[in-house]
Amino acid sequence: MTKPESKRSAVAAISAAVKCTTASSAAERVNNGSVEPGCPDPSTPTKAKVTKQTSRESLHRRNTECEVYDDGTNTFFWRAHTVTVLFILTCALVYITLLEETPQDTTYNTKRGIVASILVFLCFGVTQAKDGPFTRPHPAYWRFWLCVTVVYELFLIFILFQTVHDGRQFMKYIDPKLGVPLPERDYGGNCLIYDPGNNTDPFHNIWDKMDGFVPAHFLGWYIKTLMIRDWWMCMIISVMFEFLEYSLEHQLPNFSECWWDHWIMDVLVCNGLGIYCGMKTLAWLSMKPYQWQGLWNIPTYKGKIKRIAFQFTPYSWVKFEWKPASNLRRWLAVLGIIFMFLLAELNTFYLKFVLWMPPEHYLVLLRLVFFVNVGGVAMREIYDFMDDPKFHKKLGQQAWLVAAITVTEFLIVVKYDPNTIMLPIPFFIMECWLLGILLIFIWTLWRFFIRDITLRYKETRRRKQEVPADRDRPLGNGSTATTSGRSKLNGNSETLRQRKS
Repeated sequence: MTKPESKRSAVAAISAAVKCTTASSAAERVNNGSVEPGCPDPSTPTKAKVTKQTSRESLHRRNTECEVYDDGTNTFFWRAHTVTVLFILTCALVYITLLEETPQDTTYNTKRGIVASILVFLCFGVTQAKDGPFTRPHPAYWRFWLCVTVVYELFLIFILFQTVHDGRQFMKYIDPKLGVPLPERDYGGNCLIYDPGNNTDPFHNIWDKMDGFVPAHFLGWYIKTLMIRDWWMCMIISVMFEFLEYSLEHQLPNFSECWWDHWIMDVLVCNGLGIYCGMKTLAWLSMKPYQWQGLWNIPTYKGKIKRIAFQFTPYSWVKFEWKPASNLRRWLAVLGIIFMFLLAELNTFYLKFVLWMPPEHYLVLLRLVFFVNVGGVAMREIYDFMDDPKFHKKLGQQAWLVAAITVTEFLIVVKYDPNTIMLPIPFFIMECWLLGILLIFIWTLWRFFIRDITLRYKETRRRKQEVPADRDRPLGNGSTATTSGRSKLNGNSETLRQRKS
């Protein structure tokens, strides 16, 4: 081969390699792993070099994570639009400044200024904040909720630094109907499932409990199951909260429920059915193929509609394997997750009690919607941090904020109504909780300390017993290995003679 021919062949090889590198390999993998004509086989060193240049996230794939195929389509819908948002925001501020007359109402201007400040912060966060683990339906959606989390935490901090009277009256700026003490509904009373004294409707006690909280319980536990992704943890949290209601019914009247309302309506029907449906959904999500294609690359209208619907499903799926008994770190992490879940549940009831908000108020509903949107991201970040701390070196931003919000809400409850919180728990209930805590402590001590020490001791004894057996093993000439001090240092002389011969 002449030199010009070798140069042309080298240029052709380089251009082919560049073509293979720059082409969207994800789209080709969708089509049964086929590659572009003229490209070398994926098993060649060129493909290996391209694989090494992939991002750190794509290289880090756990065995619990499903494979994802994406053609890499980047349309107008997925771009950041930072300049567009900045231009629209500037135009709005210029209009308010130059063309709109400022009202003389101080209260109205204060509310308007606070809302405008929050909106500007949300615009900044949606376009500039760091992305989390979720990307569907759009990364901007999850960035929006991250900024809402920051705003809510700042609001809680502001309420925490007010006096009890000022904090409750401040709620009137949000809704004039607030700031008035409201009686809590008592769910106890007549606990007969069949009331023979009521000739009109003997089952009136059951129908009275069929309010809006029944579907809310079912939907709540369905979503919690999608967050936690573990049947045992969901059932433990569900049962533990019913025990908390039993223990704290002397503090909040609406914790006083009938026995069948606790264990049949809540645990079995609402919570149990929600957990069951959630686990079925998790099974479907774990088996679902994750192959993504650009909307305009799909030829049929049915395929386009299906693609739009799947936009609201996860981009990929990771099966959570908590394994709490594998080591002490994971065990303590799972206990902390259960504790924070129960504390957040209790804050729902105590906050509306101390801030005088009725259960049907829209702020209570908005708080639940807020936790639905941020809870899933927080749980994924906690699992990543716990499952692979070498790759995820710090706790995720959403998980950090959710933990801070939960603690801040509890501090507000303690400050605004310490008398209710400090009501003494009945002695027999305290005994039950102390017994449960003691059993958990004993099991932790046995599982991660005593058991490990025992296993190490048995392993050491087994190894010591195997060493003499190896020394007494007969050699090839019928003699046995000696155990004298010289043999240990210099080796057996007979063995050395055999090796020399």
